[in-house]
Amino acid sequence: MGRIYIILFAITMCVIELDRSQVCAQEMVNSSYRLDKRSKPTRPLTRSAEASMPKCSPDTHERLRRTSGGTPFQVNGIFPSLAVVADSGPVRSESGIGALMPWADRLYMVSYLTAPGGGTGAGLYMMYDSFEMFKMVDHNSTFANRLLHRQTNQLIIGAWVIDMEGNIKNFTQLLHVRVAATAEHLTSPESMVYMLGMDGPLWECDVTSLLCTQLFDLVKELNIPVSEGEEPQFKAAHTMNGRLVVASNTFDLNDFKGLLHGGRLAEWKGPGNSWTIISDTAFVEVTGRRNLGQVIYALGWDYRSVILKVYDGTETEYNYWQTYRLPKASHAFDHLWQTEWPRIREVETERYLMDMHGMFYELSPLGWAGSTWGIRPISQHLRVIPDFTSFRGFLVLGGNQVSSIYDNNVVTGQSQSGLWFGKTDDLWSFGKPQGWGAVWRQDSVSTGDVSDPYLMTGFDKKVVHVAQHDATGQAMLTVQVDFTGAAGHRGVEQWMTLTSLDLHSAETPYRYYVFPDGYSAHWVRILVDSCSCSISQTSCNITAYFTYT
Repeated sequence: MGRIYIILFAITMCVIELDRSQVCAQEMVNSSYRLDKRSKPTRPLTRSAEASMPKCSPDTHERLRRTSGGTPFQVNGIFPSLAVVADSGPVRSESGIGALMPWADRLYMVSYLTAPGGGTGAGLYMMYDSFEMFKMVDHNSTFANRLLHRQTNQLIIGAWVIDMEGNIKNFTQLLHVRVAATAEHLTSPESMVYMLGMDGPLWECDVTSLLCTQLFDLVKELNIPVSEGEEPQFKAAHTMNGRLVVASNTFDLNDFKGLLHGGRLAEWKGPGNSWTIISDTAFVEVTGRRNLGQVIYALGWDYRSVILKVYDGTETEYNYWQTYRLPKASHAFDHLWQTEWPRIREVETERYLMDMHGMFYELSPLGWAGSTWGIRPISQHLRVIPDFTSFRGFLVLGGNQVSSIYDNNVVTGQSQSGLWFGKTDDLWSFGKPQGWGAVWRQDSVSTGDVSDPYLMTGFDKKVVHVAQHDATGQAMLTVQVDFTGAAGHRGVEQWMTLTSLDLHSAETPYRYYVFPDGYSAHWVRILVDSCSCSISQTSCNITAYFTYT
């Protein structure tokens, strides 16, 4: 009988302690997390605030921290309560999610308007793993930057600096400008970072004093023809291999026609050096890991296709920018305003997820022997995704769903964007990989010219169209493939001839080749075996265009 009393007593104490834990947890929520979704917290959400929570026994506090909030649950998809919105007016532009970053047990994100003064209601947000989301700061500007300043253990997101305790400070000088990217400093990385403005200013900012100094106006440094109508739109910056690389995605009708070239991919090797323009078409992303070969990847496009630039930082014989071409899954990203921020992010350990022109890709950070073989398409999508990250096992996709852009679209209403939560492998269930693009598009080529490698792996039905646009003449083109992915860089693994296509201006100015069902290789390219338009002219005007369905 005594044993029964002991057991009953133990059960009663467990129930009391469990109830006490629940009450204590509820008091903690009520006292510290009671916020209005549209305003700042009623109490700073920092670890110091946790010290003022209702007093529970030490073991109860420890258990509360360990269990992370009670009954496990599973979610997937989009939740309206976790959307970010701009005010309905009177000024209306957009409300995109510019940057997402897990930090100090929370998920931080910053939303953006089209430009400073382009409405009201944007903010810096914080979310717990319990899916409670709070607006920490109101702002009325444009931010899409995030960086861990590893030397001081601080997150930089937008114009704000957040330490490991959740304390928030800001770069006051940057609160009313458009900040596109943050990058590590070349000469003083312990205390400084670079901040890149969308309109061309490049600042260096002290992460302790929070003071910023403008170093360059990149519009002038990179000769962007603004006087002829080109609009600068800087999007990305990254420091690696002794250089700061920046990207601007200027591209409109004149760029499509080839009349102007306002986009830029450029690099700077620090004080005492001039800026070097790598490419004069639109680029939107540049990134790379500090190890695994120190490969820098840059994403852009022109009127032909998506462009992937690669710099291998480890092997000296490959210390140059290589160019690869990828299909466009959509033409709805071609204008500089339409792209938002396509990204290359690490959402699974030591492997990249790449998003560009409506297509997700898997990308390896490795670049051994100058090769870029670890890339394959995953899916196509309609969603506009300015940033994405991993948080508590989720893949989290940002968005930019409803944007009137100063009432240019009068059927959209209030600007807003939601988050999507799921698993990385959910992306396989999105749209089937499809796309199109050219290696040459009415380009002048000569005998012996070879095109950039164009991605083939991972697509189903494939065809290449070739055409000669000259009034007279003929050309012989060879289709070559690389089936290992090494793109001819690894010793004996050379490009292989698949077929030849003979063009005659008068008889057969157009040919096509359908790749057999089930056939694939990693890269494909076109070689000009011979080309003549007249006795005096040895170049031809050629298009080589791939369509994958």
